[in-house]
Amino acid sequence: MISRFRTFIAGFLVLLPLAVTVAVIVWVGSFIFAYLGPGGAIGRILISIGFNFSSSPVAAYALGAVVVVGLVYLLGLVVESRLESRVRHLIDSLMERIPFVGNLYDVTKRFVAIVDRKNQDGLKSMSPVWCFFGGEGGAAVLGVLPMPKPITIGDQQYHVVLVPSAPVPVGGCLVYVPVEWVKPADFGVEALMSIYVSMGVTSPQMVEWASTMRS
Repeated sequence: MISRFRTFIAGFLVLLPLAVTVAVIVWVGSFIFAYLGPGGAIGRILISIGFNFSSSPVAAYALGAVVVVGLVYLLGLVVESRLESRVRHLIDSLMERIPFVGNLYDVTKRFVAIVDRKNQDGLKSMSPVWCFFGGEGGAAVLGVLPMPKPITIGDQQYHVVLVPSAPVPVGGCLVYVPVEWVKPADFGVEALMSIYVSMGVTSPQMVEWASTMRS
């Protein structure tokens, strides 16, 4: 009986990474569908665009998606024609003039820089950190420091820390953490993204690798 149980566990452990990968893909797919699907906010916009060409909701959604994809492709052609810096500068200057929206756009742009390997400037200004709530020895939370300079709230200095959400690290929450509770993490932003996408499964490898490199 014990040997059969061990055999089952051996097979289960082989399939577990595949099952977790499929589960994450399904979760991300359902998350995206909730916004981009016909019933989502963006999906309704696509339908409204497509209604100019067809009265069928399904056809309107498909045509709207084709129109948007075509426009994005045309923008990509413009960017690849060495006009990328001008296009980015134009969009940045327009968005940064809008109160609150400009700050949100800046944070979003920094997160996009994480997955855009061509844009390393955004990565240089961001660094992974450990937040020890209550001081060292307290609960540790892994986050991203979008700017090295702390801010002052009252008479106390705080770091602005972005705590991503798993398994979609482009979401999360913004936490203002006392400066003395924040310590640098000894690995890069890509390692942090890997930890959150894996829902913590890769934490041992990443942390041990960072410790080895430090020693």
